[in-house]
Parts: sequence; structure tokens; C-alpha cells
Amino acid sequence: MKEISPNEVNALLKGNSTINIIDVREVDEVKAGKIPNAMHIPLGLVEFRMQDLDKSKEYIMVCRSGGRSSRAAKLLEDHGYKVLNMTGGMLEWNGPIE
Repeated sequence: MKEISPNEVNALLKGNSTINIIDVREVDEVKAGKIPNAMHIPLGLVEFRMQDLDKSKEYIMVCRSGGRSSRAAKLLEDHGYKVLNMTGGMLEWNGPIE
């Protein structure tokens, strides 16, 4: 599984690159703040929502510390999606939140 650091994700955001972030934390965790424009799909729903994702795009998976996002990334990767896991999760995130 490919990984990306929070600093690299922040640099992509600042560079106005088109990036697709999926936050797999629970609803109450996301209420505390998420990376701007991140799509929220709780880990338990990723399997049921994957048909809504575009296999031609690359997705960056995010959670609180990197564990749940790594499970989500593995699931999507096993189904042919291009994914990166953000290491350290939101605990390591120093960029903007909404």
C-alpha cells in the first residue's frame, strides 16, 4: 500500500492540485474538523459506497491515526482503486480544517 505524509497532503492542497480525500472517521470525530473538501465515508460504509467512487481517480484515505484509513485503503486497493494512506492521520495533520 502506498503512503503519503500529512505534510505532502498539505503541500498538494496548497498547490491547488485536484486531490480526492476520503475521511473514514466516525461522524462525531469529523464534527471536530476535517481536511477541507474531504469526502466523509465512515469506515463501516466504505464497502457499500465504493461504487460511488471513480476508479480513474486517486484517493487519499484519512482517519485519526492511520489505522482505519489503512484498512479502508487495503479494501479499495483490493477492488482496483488507486489509493494512498495518509500516515499519522489527523493527529499529525497541521494544515487547515473545516
